[in-house]
Amino acid sequence: MARHLITSAIPYINGIKHLGNLVGSQLPADLFARYLRGRGHEVLFLCATDEHGTPAELAAKKAGKPVDQYCAEMHAIQAEIAKGFALSFDHFGRSSSPQNHKLTQHFAGRLADAGLIEEVSEKQVYSNADGRFLPDRYIEGTCPNCGYDKARGDQCENCTKQLDPTDLIEPRSAISGSTDLEVRETRHLYLKQSLMRDELNAWIDSKTNWPILTTSIAKKWLNDGDGLQDRGITRDLDWGVPVKRGEEDWPGMEGKVFYVWFDAPIEYIASAQEWVDAGKGDNWERWWRTDKGADDVTYTQFMGKDNVPFHTLSFPATILGSGEPWKLVDYIKSFNYLNYDGGQFSTSQGRGVFMDQALDILPADYWRWWLLSHAPESSDSEFTWENFQASVNKDLADVLGNFVSRVTKFCRSKFGEEVPAGGERGAREAALIEELTTRIRAYERHMEAIEIRKSASELRAIWVAGNEYLQSAAPWATFKEDPDAAAMQIRLALNLIRLYAVLSAPFIPNASAKMLEAMRTGDTDWPEDVPAALELLGPGHAFNVPDVLFAKISDEAREGWQERFSGTRD
Repeated sequence: MARHLITSAIPYINGIKHLGNLVGSQLPADLFARYLRGRGHEVLFLCATDEHGTPAELAAKKAGKPVDQYCAEMHAIQAEIAKGFALSFDHFGRSSSPQNHKLTQHFAGRLADAGLIEEVSEKQVYSNADGRFLPDRYIEGTCPNCGYDKARGDQCENCTKQLDPTDLIEPRSAISGSTDLEVRETRHLYLKQSLMRDELNAWIDSKTNWPILTTSIAKKWLNDGDGLQDRGITRDLDWGVPVKRGEEDWPGMEGKVFYVWFDAPIEYIASAQEWVDAGKGDNWERWWRTDKGADDVTYTQFMGKDNVPFHTLSFPATILGSGEPWKLVDYIKSFNYLNYDGGQFSTSQGRGVFMDQALDILPADYWRWWLLSHAPESSDSEFTWENFQASVNKDLADVLGNFVSRVTKFCRSKFGEEVPAGGERGAREAALIEELTTRIRAYERHMEAIEIRKSASELRAIWVAGNEYLQSAAPWATFKEDPDAAAMQIRLALNLIRLYAVLSAPFIPNASAKMLEAMRTGDTDWPEDVPAALELLGPGHAFNVPDVLFAKISDEAREGWQERFSGTRD
């Protein structure tokens, strides 16, 4: 049994996330966590809400609520939606937790002691209309790189280029919209990432198995232009982790907070402390401290490509720079973007299908299957309603759902609601078992390599193999001539339903549970030995005929949703 630590990029608190956010981090992380648990490994799967920074303040202001109240309410909503999508977090924490405050201040103190933090006097944008300095994300304007007119002062979400507020064309306050801005002097702390460039470069070079998307983004930030730049880690905000040097006050930094991109990744560690403090675990350090047992942990992170620079450079710089034995990430699975019906999903612009809306119209497994089987791994992918309908109808309804329905209903009509006895397997069954064994081993290899689309394709092929066997064996015809042979065929097919439930659980956990319930078994053992797995439900074992696993999506329903979700959230 191996030990696996899994984190998915922590979502901003500012509203409900869209399907592009879901497939870019949380959903594939859940797939991997469920698969590893299914293979008997020890897994700690952590996520949290990212509650600091300008998105939280702006969203709270828009909602007319104090920011702490807004964050508490939105955390509860996001946790409930995650539960609705069957995301199996061991803990879903909060970056505003006392644990994260203390740990962030601890890291800042360690970095300062190591000479990796510098106090810098800099010029920053001040809004006369708002009477305050404007942190980067409080400033909007046109990106000088791609011309996008809603770029923020730290990064353009359209082209992902890192920006400074003074780079923006026609900048304006995101609070008031005022263009009455001026540049004033203030003091901030900077993480001297440039001093760690060689160490970070060598560390990334050692990760020869990382996806090219991950390493290419990291290398670009390391080497393009003047190379890796020092990064401001404080902001003039009211809401956040107060700037302290460990447990001591930091003279000159009164009233300032740490920048959200400094404290947010630290929440991965803090959420493990929260997990223990909530009574769910008993030793968080064995997952995070290599001197306390974490040296045998494999740590995998999941994120969209826009988050890669912070996870490959800034967060590792924090951990390495601390000089303490914290666990570094072993593998980063990054994703391109999922686009929506000819445009882009965007939380800030309210464009696309959002997670709560998705659950309102169809159960989670419909979405999980489509999103994972179309995961934007090697390139951007696009959600269209036509493709969604076709995939659900063909894969889930016609292939898997139809197989379960045909087998259980036929058995009930000819043999009753129990596994029938009689008959011996022949060449056709041997050929099926050989194919299934080959495909299950391939499925395992793809899952372990986190090749999500290939895993989905192999799983579908495993479902198809059962259907092709059923068509070839034709037990409804066999029954007329040789009831014992038909009994053997149906016995094998009923065992296939249990096998499909176990193999499919990482992708469609709710349907998997329904299949196991219908087969009246709690046996979820992984099919290491396929012939034995297909004899697990013996003659006389009772089962139920389940309700329809997956209903087909009609053209009328698809057209209605297409119109309803034409690009703007209600």
